[in-house]
Amino acid sequence: MSPTTARWILLGALLVAWEAAPRLGLIHTLFLPPLTDALQAAWRSWPMYLENTVVTLWQILAALAIACGGGIALGALIGSVPGLRRSMTPLLSSAYAIPLVVLYPLMAAWFGIGASSQIAFAGLYGIIPAALATAAGIQSIDPQLSLTARSMGATLGQRIVHVVLPAAIPSVLNGIRIGGALAIVGVVLAQMLVSTEGLGFVITTYRTMLDGAHVFAAILFVLAIALAFDWCVGLLERRTAAWNPSSASKS
Repeated sequence: MSPTTARWILLGALLVAWEAAPRLGLIHTLFLPPLTDALQAAWRSWPMYLENTVVTLWQILAALAIACGGGIALGALIGSVPGLRRSMTPLLSSAYAIPLVVLYPLMAAWFGIGASSQIAFAGLYGIIPAALATAAGIQSIDPQLSLTARSMGATLGQRIVHVVLPAAIPSVLNGIRIGGALAIVGVVLAQMLVSTEGLGFVITTYRTMLDGAHVFAAILFVLAIALAFDWCVGLLERRTAAWNPSSASKS
């Protein structure tokens, strides 16, 4: 059985279990409504879900630009400069262990209660793992590559863009996947805490109303966004497979 077939079988089994468990009384519908109830709620209220999905999507895109773009740039700089690597890597590793949700009140105080604080929080939530993965990938590449580029007169910026990042692309993509996923979580979490729009706001609103069907309908929309992001990263991995030394050696 291929891995793809196994994944589809597992997904189908989970969907069947989701529908059957509340129908059979194994789980109370207050905690887990049947899948069909969630889908019906999404269908009946699709204009509301579409409006809030658009809000969540643009905030996620802005947070991804900070988390992934900023994380790659920061990680590339840290990984390429020995002094920064020795001082910043332990600091970022320690910061990664802190539950960053405690910083949201600080973000709200700095940027106000609105989209700006939510984007800043989500971007910060994802930038650290993206930076750490990029820096770790750069440390693992052959130092002769950078030395050769330096001997040919390449500047630090040219070495990072044309030598370091392509050689470290597998780790960079892992950082994008982890940092991007956390950025998505950060946006939804921030909307659940303080917001008047977005899928996180929808989840909080219907949760207080004990309307599980609408809560899980919103969760399905969040899950669709996360799966779409993961698919995009997978597509990028396939497009850059030629830059992966292990893939090149297998071919």
